[in-house]
Amino acid sequence: MKLPQIKWPWRRDGERKPAAPMRNRNRARFDLRNRLLLVGGALALCSVSLVGRAAYVQLVDNEFYQKEGDARFVREIAIPTSRGMITDRNGEPVAVSSPVESVWCDPQELMEKAPDRLPELARALGEPADALTRRVGQRADKEFMYLKRRMNPDAARRIVDLGIPGVYSRREFRRFYPQGEAMAHVLGFTNIDDRGQEGLELAFDDWLRGKPGTMRVIRDRKGRIVENLDLVQAAEPGRDLTLSIDRRIQYLTYRELKRRLWETGSSSGSAVVLDVATGEVLAMANLPTFNPNASALGKPETHRNRAITDVVEPGSTMKPITVAAALKAGVVTPNTLVDVSPGYMALDRRWTVHDTHNYGVQTVTGLITKSSNIGAVKLSAKLPDQQYYDFVRSFGYGQKPGSGFPGESTGSVPPPPRWSGTTKATMSYGYGLNATPLQIARAYAALANGGKLIAPSFVKGQHNEAQQVLDPAIAGEVMKMMQTVTEPGGTATQAAILGYHVAGKTGTARKSANGGYSNRYISLFAGVVPVEHPRFAMAVVVSEPDPSKGHGYYGGLVAAPVFHNVMDGALRLMDVPPDDIETWLAVQARTEAKAGGAR
Repeated sequence: MKLPQIKWPWRRDGERKPAAPMRNRNRARFDLRNRLLLVGGALALCSVSLVGRAAYVQLVDNEFYQKEGDARFVREIAIPTSRGMITDRNGEPVAVSSPVESVWCDPQELMEKAPDRLPELARALGEPADALTRRVGQRADKEFMYLKRRMNPDAARRIVDLGIPGVYSRREFRRFYPQGEAMAHVLGFTNIDDRGQEGLELAFDDWLRGKPGTMRVIRDRKGRIVENLDLVQAAEPGRDLTLSIDRRIQYLTYRELKRRLWETGSSSGSAVVLDVATGEVLAMANLPTFNPNASALGKPETHRNRAITDVVEPGSTMKPITVAAALKAGVVTPNTLVDVSPGYMALDRRWTVHDTHNYGVQTVTGLITKSSNIGAVKLSAKLPDQQYYDFVRSFGYGQKPGSGFPGESTGSVPPPPRWSGTTKATMSYGYGLNATPLQIARAYAALANGGKLIAPSFVKGQHNEAQQVLDPAIAGEVMKMMQTVTEPGGTATQAAILGYHVAGKTGTARKSANGGYSNRYISLFAGVVPVEHPRFAMAVVVSEPDPSKGHGYYGGLVAAPVFHNVMDGALRLMDVPPDDIETWLAVQARTEAKAGGAR
C-alpha cells in the first residue's frame, strides 16, 4: 500500500514552498494589528490610571503625603524675644538684654553621621573630648541637646561653620547689669532661660518677660533654613520698667557703706534712702553683695536683700516713736522734766536699765538728745499697754511695708497678752521687738511727712495712699527734738551736714544669741534732711563692728558717718536748697578769715 505524502512548507533541499493564498496573508496582518491595538490600549489605560491616581493623590487626597513631607522638611521654630529693659528714675539703663547664641545638636544625627568628629567639636567648645562624648552618648536617642549656651555670636558661628552634621545654633538673650554689685540686691538676676529669680527681676517677671513667637520654615537635610513659609505667632517683646531708684544715689550709698564696713571691720550692713513725700525708694544697698554679671553668683546667702528680709532690734531708734506716743496721749510736752538719775533703774530682780551717764533731770527733748534709756522707760510707763502697742504698730512695725519686693519681712511686735513684766519697758528703747531697715526708714519718713505713713515703692510714679498716723504738729515737735541729736551736745554730731538742719537718732543694740545677748553689737542711725522741708529719710544698719578698729560700736560713731556722706552728696545731686544758710555763711567767714591770716 502506498503511504500518503507529507507536505512540508519548506523542502528539505531549501527550496521555498509555494506562497499561501492572499486570503491567508490578509488575515495574518489583521491579527497582528489587533494585537498591537490591544497592547496599546492597555498601555494607554494604565497611563491614564497612573496619571489619574497621581492627580488624585497630589490634588485631591494629598493630606497624608503632605503631612509626611512636612514631617521631614517643615519645622516650627521659636522666634526669641528680649526681656524688657529696666531703667533708673532718670532713664539710665540698669538691666538690659544682649543677644547671644546657644550651640545645640541633634544627638541622633551627630552620632550616626559624624561620631569621629566629636574630638574636634570638643576642642571648639573648650571641654574634654571624653566628657562631650559621654554627654552626647547619654542622649543618643534624643533629637535636641544644648552643647553650650549664651555664647558670643561670633564664637558660636565659628563652631557651626565647622560643618559637623547635627550641630546648630539658635539666638537667645542674656541679661546685663551695668551697675554690677552696687544694685545687685535691688535688681536680683535671671536664670539661664532669662526668667527672674531674685529681686525686682522676680517681682516684675510677668511684666518684663516677653512672649516668644513661632515661625514655620522649611529646612534642608543639614538643618539650614531654606524658606520661610509663614508666621504662626508674632513675638511680643517684654515691657520696660522705670524704677524709683536713682543710680547716682544708689552708687553713693553702696560706696559709703562699703567703705565704712572696711573702716570698722564690720561683718555686714544695709542702708535705705526714701523720698519723704512719695515713699519712693531712691537707694537700697547691702553688704556682702555679689556680681549679677558673673557666671558664678557666689554663695546664696549673699543674694538676699538684708534691708528687706533681715530683722534687727532697732535699739534707741525707737525712742522718738515712744516720745511721739507720749505726746499724742498728752501725758508730756517737749519741756516736761524727767528725772533719770542716778543713771540706772531696776525693772525687776533680773533686769536693770542703764544710761551711759547720769543725766540727772532732763526735758523730754533732752531725753532724745542724750538718748536716755531710763527716760524712755518712764514715758512708756505713763501709757496703757494696748495704746502703746497700737501706736507702735501704726508706724508700720510688725507689718509688711507693702513695697511688693519678694521676701518682705513683717518684723515682730509682740501683743500685750504675750508681754512679761518688762516687755513694754524694753520696747520703749528698742529691745523685745524687731524690724527691717526699710521699716525703720519708713517710720522716720512718716515723722518727716507730717505724720503720714506711706508704703514704699520701687516704681517711679507709683505713689501709694498715705495714712495719717500722727498729728502734723506732734510730728513737727518730734522732728525738732531729733534735730538736737546732730547738734553740739547730741550723740550723732558726725551726721551733721553743713548748711542743712538734720534730724535723726542713733541706736546701739546687742545681738541676740542662745536665748540671751552676746557681746557683739548692731550700730544704727536713722535720720531726715532737711528739717524745714524734709526731702530724704535714711536708715543705716551696721552689724558687728570691731571696736579694735578705733571707731567703737555706738551708732553715732559707726553708722552716722554713712548718713552724712550719702546725704551730703544726695542733697547736691538733687539740688535741694539749704535750710541753715546762717551756719554755712558763718563757717565760710571763718574759713576765709583763717585763709587771710595764713597769707
